[in-house]
Amino acid sequence: MSFYINRRQFIKSATAASLFTAYGAYGHHLMFPSQKIKVGLIGTGWYGKSDLLRLIQVTAVEVVALCDVDKKMLNEASKLITQRNKQSKPPHLFTDYRTMLSSEEMDIVLIGTPDHWHALNTIEALKAGCHLYVQKPTGVDVMEGEAMIKAAEKYNKVIQVGLQRRSTPHLIDAKKNIIDAGLLGKIGHVDMCCYYHMRSNGTRDQKPIPDFFDYDMWCGPAPKIDYTGLPHRQWWRARMEYSNGVMGDMCVHMFDAVRWMLGLGWPKSVQSKGGIYIDKGGYANTTDSQTAIFEYNDFNCVWNHRTWGTPTDPEYPWALFIHGEKGVLKASVKKYEFISTDGKNHIKKDVVYEREKFPEDLTEKDIELHTAPATRGHMLDFLSAIDQGSKPIASIQEGHISSASCIIANISMELGRPLQYDPNSYSFVNDDEANQYLARNYRQDWKHPHPKDFI
Repeated sequence: MSFYINRRQFIKSATAASLFTAYGAYGHHLMFPSQKIKVGLIGTGWYGKSDLLRLIQVTAVEVVALCDVDKKMLNEASKLITQRNKQSKPPHLFTDYRTMLSSEEMDIVLIGTPDHWHALNTIEALKAGCHLYVQKPTGVDVMEGEAMIKAAEKYNKVIQVGLQRRSTPHLIDAKKNIIDAGLLGKIGHVDMCCYYHMRSNGTRDQKPIPDFFDYDMWCGPAPKIDYTGLPHRQWWRARMEYSNGVMGDMCVHMFDAVRWMLGLGWPKSVQSKGGIYIDKGGYANTTDSQTAIFEYNDFNCVWNHRTWGTPTDPEYPWALFIHGEKGVLKASVKKYEFISTDGKNHIKKDVVYEREKFPEDLTEKDIELHTAPATRGHMLDFLSAIDQGSKPIASIQEGHISSASCIIANISMELGRPLQYDPNSYSFVNDDEANQYLARNYRQDWKHPHPKDFI
């Protein structure tokens, strides 16, 4: 099926319907720009490719460059993208993002690298004059995110963070028709959770590094631990050297959705407890069990994750529960339900799928079908912000608050006490010891960014 037939089908999709509701005839301009947008991708693994393929589905792009330290993955991505985008010539390939950014002229760069690379990739792309779509969390420490905000302001570029719950059709409906409509009444408590068995933890022995993989560059500014095989997909997420565990991977999505739905900013304080309670031993050093409390004036947002056992509510294994005096809103990536306190009102809506409109979704390896419409909408919001010079729905400012709050939860767990972060002074309130955790040590010649670098 041709690329342009897909576009005609897109007009009939739920994503397009929400687009036209938001933008009217202007939405047509976003989908059909007068010139193709020049795009590059840094990090051609699972979600990097997925984000790029969603962008290809909603507007006219020329993918001019791809970058990855894994040459096999890079070449596979090149073949896939060239075929899916019907390009007459494949994108130029790079193994060093700095070379790519200095060699190619691009309007937009997508970043799908592991968490420890997000800040440096983003800042260098901003310097090169590109708008950014960067995966969550914004970085591995608080100061990286603060630096990204200041860099975006200095270079006057748009950053959309991959927190696509804000662009999820059924969650947009829940926000409008349940929360904004006042059906919950006064909010008194929020629960959030993830009970997926997603923590990779098998035994991994040291191995020789294959010639197609630049492990030193993959580690970059992060510690270089013994090579135990390709770190792709879940394996790098099992190590705190390169991630923030389940907090930075899954809590950030639900916490960000809650903040967006309820209009919340920075929490007053954050505290967390957790550890490795069940799945001991093995490769992972991230928690298998953790609770975090994000405190606000009138209620708390409480997170729980376990990578073992069974969900508290089997229908909502990764979800948020907003409790109000008049009822409760249960919401996940698959559906939402509102149940009134008196039991007389029960509203339910399922996730939007667009299988018929985008049949290529059905053959895409490892695609999350339920997320595809949300990411398409997120990309269109990103394009609109670039076009209008406005902030996207998941701006770097918003993405940083959600990401940093989850990072602060990990710091609280490490120190064993609640923490209050002051974004105006880039420091914790009356806690010099905690301030030492705001920026991780970088390896070798890599320089850690600081917001003062961009004043």
